[in-house]
Amino acid sequence: MNLSAHFTLKSNGKFPKVPACKFNRPQASGSIVTLGRMANDGRSTILRGNSLALGGPELKAGDTAPDFEVVDPNLQPVTLKDTGNKVRIFSVVPSLDTPVCDAQTKRFEDAAGQLDGIDIYTISMDLPFAQKRFAGTFGVDRVKMLSDHRTGSFGERYGTLIKDLRIESRAIFVIDEKNKIRHVEYVKEVADHPNYDAALAAAKSAA
Repeated sequence: MNLSAHFTLKSNGKFPKVPACKFNRPQASGSIVTLGRMANDGRSTILRGNSLALGGPELKAGDTAPDFEVVDPNLQPVTLKDTGNKVRIFSVVPSLDTPVCDAQTKRFEDAAGQLDGIDIYTISMDLPFAQKRFAGTFGVDRVKMLSDHRTGSFGERYGTLIKDLRIESRAIFVIDEKNKIRHVEYVKEVADHPNYDAALAAAKSAA
């Protein structure tokens, strides 16, 4: 399936092109899962009316937040432990270069200034260069960007991986100081917005 057929890109040539880069995929170690090792368990999401298989488990409030390994805009590895021990919102999006993902990230950026003791992360399969460019262009500096492009371990551990397209499904996770999940939303239609108010209320309650 061609992703561009389902999303309307918003850049309109606005951003400079990023030179192609070749990465050597690192081998995951310990508890980190690499892309393709976790079987689908029959879960699915919908993209513009098309059903797509989801990899990984369906997490619920009360579950312990799984570990993962992603990279930040400076290509440094980040695990669950590295996100600290504050209340955290993981805002998961398919691509920052699409309208709803753009709006979702900016919505949490606006909210972040009024949230004490709460850290917010946007997680996607976008390359770190694209995430850094997006943040710089739109002044996003309170929401932290994390890329799952190397191993897909976040998507596999949190049940957001659309393996056929190699993107994340839209979802929200609120994690408390003890790494317990306090709120989960898997947005059934990828093109729809999540329930921002519910996620923010859960984060405030956990803080």
